Parts: sequence; structure tokens; C-alpha cells
Amino acid sequence: MPQFKYYDLMMAAFVVVLICSNIIGPAKLATLNIGEFNFIYGAGVLFFPLSYVFGDVLTEVYGYARARKVIWVGFGGVFFASIMSYVIVALPPAPGWQGQEAYSLIFGQVPRIVLASLIAFFIGEMINAYVMARMKLLTRGKHLWSRTIGSTIVGQGFDSLIFYPVAFFGIWDNDILLTVMFSNFLIKVLWEAALTPITYKLVSVLKRVENVEIFDEKTNFSPFKISID
Repeated sequence: MPQFKYYDLMMAAFVVVLICSNIIGPAKLATLNIGEFNFIYGAGVLFFPLSYVFGDVLTEVYGYARARKVIWVGFGGVFFASIMSYVIVALPPAPGWQGQEAYSLIFGQVPRIVLASLIAFFIGEMINAYVMARMKLLTRGKHLWSRTIGSTIVGQGFDSLIFYPVAFFGIWDNDILLTVMFSNFLIKVLWEAALTPITYKLVSVLKRVENVEIFDEKTNFSPFKISID
């Protein structure tokens, strides 16, 4: 099995972005005003697409199996961070400490939102990696931009379609739910497209340094197989 110089670093970057986006981002709704259009979106959407960039790079450079392993590591990281948040919020505050209400507001994630986030992340990222790997075979390694954007449209589409209804249906008004779901999906895809030059650069540098070109011709694409072999 080949030993790669930067695979672990890419895994760490992916997990850091993922955990920060899931813990810090969802607590705030923001608006984007473009002329007469007013988009409402979760603030984390500005950074969460970076996880898809890293996911695309991992799949393109290191193959689906190694990308799948990273997704499982990210899943475990988000799950632990969610449990940690729940426990710390639930601990009785010290006498005189005035921050409990604000702390609970920001980090007191309800189980429904945590569940929605975990399900949407796992399915969205796995589909993104799968589409990326399959399209690489179909395009014979050409037209990287079509694979990164195409896989993001499908992966982010499933992510948004799962997360917002599971997390907020019956809590938000349906109009707000649909607006936020569509706005976040659109922003994620456009953001991913805008980052395409960076994706190209990362892929080019890593392939040259790692001296590798992987095609998933005989790969087991089951999302529940964690080992690389």
C-alpha cells in the first residue's frame, strides 16, 4: 500500500472545517441582499463548502476508498463534538457565572438538529465522493471542473434536501424553510464553482508531490466499508 505525504494533513483539514462549520455555523441566520432579492441563509454555509472542496481533492487524488475513510473520521468528529456540546451545556453553571443562557443558545443543539446534520452530512459527502469517482472513470480523468461541480450539485442537493426538512420542518414557517434550503444550496454550489481554481491547484500540486493517479475501477463503493483494502 503506498505511503502518502499529505493524506493525513488533508484529512485533518477536512475534519476541522467540518466540525467548525457544524458547531459554529448553524447558530446564526444571515441575509444577503442583491438588488430586490433577499436571501436568508445559515452563516455556516460560507465555510461548509470547503469540506466539499477537500472531499473533491481527496477523491480525485487519493481515490474513493481513502475519501470514504476521511468521511467516516469526519462523521465521528462531528458526533463527538455534538455529544461534548450537549454535556457541557447540561452541566450546572458555577455560582455567579452569567453566561449559561448565552452559552446554551449558541451550543445547546437539540437532538433533532444534530441528527439531521449527521444524516445529511454522511449521505451528502458519500454521494459527492461516489459521483466524483464515477465521473472520473467516465471522463477518463479529463474535465476536472465538470466532476467537482457536478458532484457538488448532487451531494449538496441531497445534503440540503435532508438537513432542513429533518431539522426544522414544523418549527420554521414553510416559506422560510424552502427559502433557506434553496438559498443555502445555491450559495454552496456557486461558492464551490468559484473555488474551482483553488481545487485545480491543490489537485495538481498533490498529484505531482504524491506521484499518483488513481482510478476507482475495482473499488468497492459501499459507504459502510471503512477499510481501504
